[in-house]
Amino acid sequence: MSISVAQAQVFFLAFTRIMAILIHVPVFGGQNIPTQVRVGLGFALAMVLIPWQPLPPDAATIGTFAYGISIGKEILIGTLIGFSADLAFGAIQLAGAAMGMGSGFESSRIFNPALGEAGSAFDQIFVMTASMVFLVIDGHHLVLIAIQNTFNAAPLNGSLPFSGAEAVIKMTSTFIAAGLQMALPVMAALFLTDLTLGLLARVAPQVQVYFLGLPVKVVVAMIALGMTFAVIFPNLAALYKLMIENMLIFVEQ
Repeated sequence: MSISVAQAQVFFLAFTRIMAILIHVPVFGGQNIPTQVRVGLGFALAMVLIPWQPLPPDAATIGTFAYGISIGKEILIGTLIGFSADLAFGAIQLAGAAMGMGSGFESSRIFNPALGEAGSAFDQIFVMTASMVFLVIDGHHLVLIAIQNTFNAAPLNGSLPFSGAEAVIKMTSTFIAAGLQMALPVMAALFLTDLTLGLLARVAPQVQVYFLGLPVKVVVAMIALGMTFAVIFPNLAALYKLMIENMLIFVEQ
């Protein structure tokens, strides 16, 4: 089958949108994934999601200037779609940072290649666990389905849809609240530990609370995290499903 210039232009527009979405999903486009792999994945998805169907006989090629504008629109649409995925994983990072804030792990921060930012060892454990939950519930499959549905909600080279700033604010607040909700059990356990250590310092001043509190808080944080996993796992699954639903909010007409 011969490929016309118009078909090649449509394919490149689809490839541009897919790449703009994938770079916001750490499992697909994290900084620890080589660029060649990300580009190859985007190219393969574009080949699968956009079948090479014959175009109408009157389909004309897009001019250079108009095509440049179309590429810019697809980049913007892909960025808006990937924004919800970025927020979901940002909520997970927020939960991990809130948990590790008083756990004693903050004294040693290391670079997290999955999110491209530095964090404590506690953050790393929580983010890696959340990533495994994402794969266990087939979140990567749901993301691919959502990407395919974006081409139905916002056709290629169409008008630029945007639901407004209210949707952005609402989505951001929802994910922030979800991240803090996941971190609350561990934060409460660490608060009670600080309160207990403070009372101990008042009752027995000869006890070196500072040197005693650091290992105690590390142990309490790990135990509290392990005990709350049964609650965190359903919350993570609900968070990822909400992320998939919100990927189409900005492009729905």
